[in-house]
Amino acid sequence: MVGPKVHVGLAALAACALLAVHVTPASAEPATTPTFSKDVAPIFQSKCQSCHEPGSIAPMSLMTYDEARPWARSIKARVAARQMPPWHIDRSVGVQKFKNDMSLTDAQIDTIVRWVDQGAPQGNPADMPATRAAATGLYWQAERDGFGAPDIVVKTPEQTMPALHQDSWWRPLVDIPVTEPRWVRMVEIRPTNIQGRKILHHSIAYQVLNPGNVDAVNTGTGRGFGGVAANPTVDDRVNRRPQLMEWAIGKGYDRFMDGTGKLIMPGEKISWDNHIHAAGEDITSGAELGIWLYPKGQEPKKRSYLIGFTGLKNGPGALDIPPNQISHTEGFTVLRENTIITNFQPHFHLRGKAMMVEAILPNGSTQVVSYVSDFNFNWMTNYIYDEEAAPAFPKGTIVHVTAWYDNTKNNKSNPDPDQWVGYGDRTVDEMAHAWMNVVYLTDAEYEKWQADHKKPATTERQR
Repeated sequence: MVGPKVHVGLAALAACALLAVHVTPASAEPATTPTFSKDVAPIFQSKCQSCHEPGSIAPMSLMTYDEARPWARSIKARVAARQMPPWHIDRSVGVQKFKNDMSLTDAQIDTIVRWVDQGAPQGNPADMPATRAAATGLYWQAERDGFGAPDIVVKTPEQTMPALHQDSWWRPLVDIPVTEPRWVRMVEIRPTNIQGRKILHHSIAYQVLNPGNVDAVNTGTGRGFGGVAANPTVDDRVNRRPQLMEWAIGKGYDRFMDGTGKLIMPGEKISWDNHIHAAGEDITSGAELGIWLYPKGQEPKKRSYLIGFTGLKNGPGALDIPPNQISHTEGFTVLRENTIITNFQPHFHLRGKAMMVEAILPNGSTQVVSYVSDFNFNWMTNYIYDEEAAPAFPKGTIVHVTAWYDNTKNNKSNPDPDQWVGYGDRTVDEMAHAWMNVVYLTDAEYEKWQADHKKPATTERQR
């Protein structure tokens, strides 16, 4: 066990010494050369190993030096381009403070890049931080982030997707096991096993309501262009049905703004909408919803509504992506209520390239809320705004979603750049909407919010 490590370590040190002779004075280099044990391993532990551990979703483990060293150049390329960790929000515009920020700091990236550039040395193994225990199967991201285990778990039956098959959807109905009204403060969906991550494209937990819970239906938004979309059935499904959560590949949890939540009542059910696709091997899996409740006596006073703000102003029929081209669409949604936006999760399929959400205020000014410039289909990250950074807008504001598509060979996710692409539910079709949770304010509450948040939380520009 010791021999190979010593051999690799000496080889790395030798390479490092050689690099020092050619690039910088030997007397200064040793003090500035990061080592895996002392400098890089702590970064991997805090930002990478939750996925890069044995048996998890990442293709390789980064728990030890021997595991990480062969991937050094690839690691450098991914972190320098900010492709990994999967945190693709643009850092120059929009909200910049988040509750679930998993990104690397500039200093952490610099450390990793210098470590690779200087030979990726192991350093003194005694400098290694204590090894964190690897997960032994599925885990709830919210539990890892310190919120404890879910209070309730609602599961679907399992379904087998053959190795080669058309996309499938199945929609089982499952009871929510509560005997009294309870308020939900956080939700998370995951496949029921690791293999399920290969086939589960999305999973939506629609709430079949108790008649006494109709206020769970969002009524605070409406179409601003033409009043009616081209396909009201699809729009109704996206914007009008109450959803406890939408999950797609790579997403974590929805944490509602403090003091807000969703109410579940006795007799209600989850109407699942699970989309699965073939992955080249037979896989049996399902989906499960973790629900974290507010303690009794701490019930929130505001509801949180999940809305899919459209990027298609004329409905699904407007999506026309020619082969071998970059194209874009726009969508507009009017806020009928004073609104706080608490998160942003762009949703595309394989041709998605970038998405920007702007607010067009009643006075004509605009604010960029969020922009993802490097969308990755495998990582539909949910960006949960910090309480103080969440933007609020007056009624009459228009939420403007701009979506860009890359249907060229330069898009590594593109299965066929010679193919025309339109709207559809299949993975090879396309769609564009921004999933956001919102909270509505009365006029008095909005005025107080504005007084308490005098500094704009978003980038503002005039059209």
